[in-house]
Amino acid sequence: MKTKSKIQTRRNFWGYLFILPNFLGFVAFMLVPILMSLYFSFTNYDVISTMQFIGFENYINLFQDEQFIVAILNTLWFTVLTVPAGIILALLLAVLLNRQIRGISFFRTLVFIPVITSMVAVSLVWSMLYEENGGLLNTLLGYMNLPSVAWLTSTEMAMVSIAIMSIWKGLGYNMTIFLAGLQGVPHDLYEAATIDGANAFQKFCKITVPMIGPTTYFVTLMALIGALQVFDQVNIMTGGGPVNATRTIAFHLYQYGFQFYKMGYACAAAYVLFILVFIVSLIQNRSSKKWAEATV
Repeated sequence: MKTKSKIQTRRNFWGYLFILPNFLGFVAFMLVPILMSLYFSFTNYDVISTMQFIGFENYINLFQDEQFIVAILNTLWFTVLTVPAGIILALLLAVLLNRQIRGISFFRTLVFIPVITSMVAVSLVWSMLYEENGGLLNTLLGYMNLPSVAWLTSTEMAMVSIAIMSIWKGLGYNMTIFLAGLQGVPHDLYEAATIDGANAFQKFCKITVPMIGPTTYFVTLMALIGALQVFDQVNIMTGGGPVNATRTIAFHLYQYGFQFYKMGYACAAAYVLFILVFIVSLIQNRSSKKWAEATV
């Protein structure tokens, strides 16, 4: 027994030793910054002057700030625009590409390329496509005798334009996840449905959608979290404009933290964003998880 105990102790020692670098990295680069930012959110920290503890003043000021309220509404609007459309299009595309035909790998790769392309590069290219004068999209509209659209300079169209680009950018990732889920659906179910006289639409609704419930749950959760943290494309394409039409929570906290140096205020905004992501994720988890598990 003592020998077994020594062997187990030795194994535990080497196991902990191997995970120690990862644990130290987590503590140094994640846990400590998280706790420090939480403390900063209760101070008037501005990098330059002496830090003072001010309690919940930053949080009170946040919800008295009209720009921050607009940022919350814009973030939720972006989420509504991108999440349902992105999931539906990705699922339909995955069903279309879930076939064993010649060249299918090429088309799958083609759809996935935007995912591995830098968001900065994609945003710059789409900004040129959206140019009001001389942009490709308005040029095509001109050929069809249609009026040009102020894609990024109109308060009505700016967020929609960013959403369209974001859906296109993330389509390949969601499609790949759905493809993995579709390939796990037993083919026998489709054969039985064919014998029973079911058409393609009925198979999709009665077999495909229920059987990939856990996959849909995962894709939806990740899409929600990503949409609520939208920043890169907003910063590059519109800078939060026009007239704050594309100002999001992440852009708002970045601007106040790294341009205005109001770090305490920015940290408070970051924790409001964290709470928002947590609440939305919790609601989605409660509403979808039971349905997802019931389909397994």
